[in-house]
Amino acid sequence: MLDLKIDREGVPPKAAATLLVLRDGDAGPEVFCVERNKASRFLGGALVFPGGKVDAADADAAFVGLSRGLPSSRDGFADDEAHLRTLAVAALRESLEEAAIVPLARGGPSHDALLTLRDTLKNQSFSRVLEAAGLVLDLSALHPFARWVTPIAEARRYDTRFFVCRAPHGQDGAHDDGETTASFWATPRAVLERFAENAVMLAPPTHRCLEILATASDVSAALALAARADLRPICPGLVMQKTEDGESTMALVLPGDPEHAIPEPRVPGLSRYVYRAGKFVPEAAKAKSE
Repeated sequence: MLDLKIDREGVPPKAAATLLVLRDGDAGPEVFCVERNKASRFLGGALVFPGGKVDAADADAAFVGLSRGLPSSRDGFADDEAHLRTLAVAALRESLEEAAIVPLARGGPSHDALLTLRDTLKNQSFSRVLEAAGLVLDLSALHPFARWVTPIAEARRYDTRFFVCRAPHGQDGAHDDGETTASFWATPRAVLERFAENAVMLAPPTHRCLEILATASDVSAALALAARADLRPICPGLVMQKTEDGESTMALVLPGDPEHAIPEPRVPGLSRYVYRAGKFVPEAAKAKSE
């Protein structure tokens, strides 16, 4: 799922954007998850949220007129308003491509119409698709939630901004059967339970986002969490750690961990993810005496 090498010099991360779409369910807020194609070189087979690399076309000036509002931003989440708009546009383009979900300023088309719009993206730019359909993006529906940077030790690196939004009415979502091969709505807690049972794969950023959302009683509470979140970048470091039987394994340490260069935590939860039985699981840092 990851290609980690502890002595890798690293490459500059590419900008990326991800959207966590939430809706209220009987057992609490549900999030829309997609499974990446197993053939993908990065996170193949993992459960993720719709998202991907920022394209140059996402910065097209046409989106000023094809969008309404902007997400609230702070803590250096974006360089300026133009950059914030580009990130939000990228998140919504990827959401339309991978989930057939996109918040719009003036209502929106039916589920089937969204599937048709998604098909047109294969041959036309996002701005042209919106303009032809007379649609305007509602960027104010997006709420910055987190910023994760792929470790230097990984061969493919991304500087990913995570947004959360409430699911637009009537948009049920659907994977694209290309980059994504399955999709479903579930409570964050249910996804975490499936991960613990080895039924699904989760990368550490996805796992941590789900842990945080699992504390919310409904979508409104989840959006309130986003409003309080630390949006400064989280770049895990790769270290080696001894297991109970004396063997060595990898651990991804987060800001606030004793072995991370940044001493203050930037996200709630345990400070490292340790590689055990084929997956990275959250753990507390070992005391120096151990």
